[in-house]
Amino acid sequence: MPAKPIETVALVSLGCPKNLVDSERMLGLLAEDGLAVTGDLACADAIVINTCGFLEASKIESIKEIRDAVRLKEQGVCQRVIVAGCLVQRHKTQLIAEVPGIDRLVGVFDREHVVAAVRGKANADTEHGHFLGKYHQLSRKNSDKNVRIFEDDRSRFRLTPRHFAYLRVSEGCNQGCTFCTIPSIRGPMRSKPIDQIMAEARELAADGAVELNLIGQDTTSYGTDISYVPGLSGLLAELDKNLPDVHWLRLMYAYPSCFTDAMIRTIASCERVLPYIDMPLQHVNDEILARMHRRVTRKEIEILLGKLRDWIPGITIRTTFIAGSPGETQAQHEELVRFVKEFGFDMMGVFPYSREDGTAMGRREDQLADNVKQARVEELMLAQQEIAFAKARSMCGKTITVMVERPTDVAKRTWLARGKHQAPDIDSSTTLNAAGLHPGQILDVRVTDCDGYDLIAEMPRKKSRSLAVIMSYGTPPAVGG
Repeated sequence: MPAKPIETVALVSLGCPKNLVDSERMLGLLAEDGLAVTGDLACADAIVINTCGFLEASKIESIKEIRDAVRLKEQGVCQRVIVAGCLVQRHKTQLIAEVPGIDRLVGVFDREHVVAAVRGKANADTEHGHFLGKYHQLSRKNSDKNVRIFEDDRSRFRLTPRHFAYLRVSEGCNQGCTFCTIPSIRGPMRSKPIDQIMAEARELAADGAVELNLIGQDTTSYGTDISYVPGLSGLLAELDKNLPDVHWLRLMYAYPSCFTDAMIRTIASCERVLPYIDMPLQHVNDEILARMHRRVTRKEIEILLGKLRDWIPGITIRTTFIAGSPGETQAQHEELVRFVKEFGFDMMGVFPYSREDGTAMGRREDQLADNVKQARVEELMLAQQEIAFAKARSMCGKTITVMVERPTDVAKRTWLARGKHQAPDIDSSTTLNAAGLHPGQILDVRVTDCDGYDLIAEMPRKKSRSLAVIMSYGTPPAVGG
């Protein structure tokens, strides 16, 4: 037990938006229990680090944050350090050995026990291995049932700005990509029932969110594990129809092999669903796609991308690729570079392949050198940079719809905003020169310039009264006519 009662808690959230939702839910539980939440680690009685363990780089970052928190405890600044999330789920034993001074570990299946962990209450159930093992046992015994662990994300203490939020529609993944650790950390695919998703969405909307970003490890497979026949199309239609206070619905983490024509038509027809797709492709070479177990070929990818552009006018397509996976030849890399240049993605990210324990690709002996992987990342990003800069220049003079984010310079009256084609945190942004705005406001603005990837815009000039009369009644006749 701590020397004195724990009254304040700080939380450091690392990793992806799915992890952020876990952080918000844990903070919600802590706040409900009467703990004061602070953003200043130096003012907290307890510090929670919600870790990412997806890649080796993520592990390094997480361990650094944990050590910083333990150092504060050793200095008497705080009393307890709790480590939660993916790194605990994946490397519990290693974590205990590497970083002494951690008071409690909370795995991804233990989220509801964070209060006991922070307050120092004894609770055998906070052993994360017990929950993960129990989950897989239940899954094997009840393969025809929807076995759930902590799937309710309501009552969150949100860390995003009030006007946008992440809405998790599923957890876990069944795809089995050979480079990915997610199934071993998060377990198999589990879709939330649609009624629960709608309840969460309404709660977020009531809290002020006018943009919901739909997330999951594989959003396109939504409903397949719970026999929800309408699937993602049905979910999007329900959200579009029943959330009058939400103006933007954005689809993230789509999987190419599961994308159906019905989904494309639904996105095209729904008023609130943005013409935006985040769909990691990882590669386009058929041999590498098969090696990655992506369940899709280059030809199928090309057909899908063509349909998206043809059926959804003005769609933004965002993707990510992995450079330098085991056995990738120079020719296969060059094929990917050519594909990027030819297709012209609107947004794109590239990651160097990370060798991860417990994955089929990680066991291969034909690993590439780090300098080769990095050089391939840079070549792909330079190819994309030319495309992105050209797309930004082509926007100049056009009118676009943006959502106001926050002021950046009050004196200069500049605001950060995002267009429909710009997802929060990962995409480019729009600088808006205007006054009297507020976060969450949706406006039509005119793009005047660009700065690399980003756009610069201003409010459209108001037409004069005389011009309005001419536009209303037609051109006046010539004198003497």
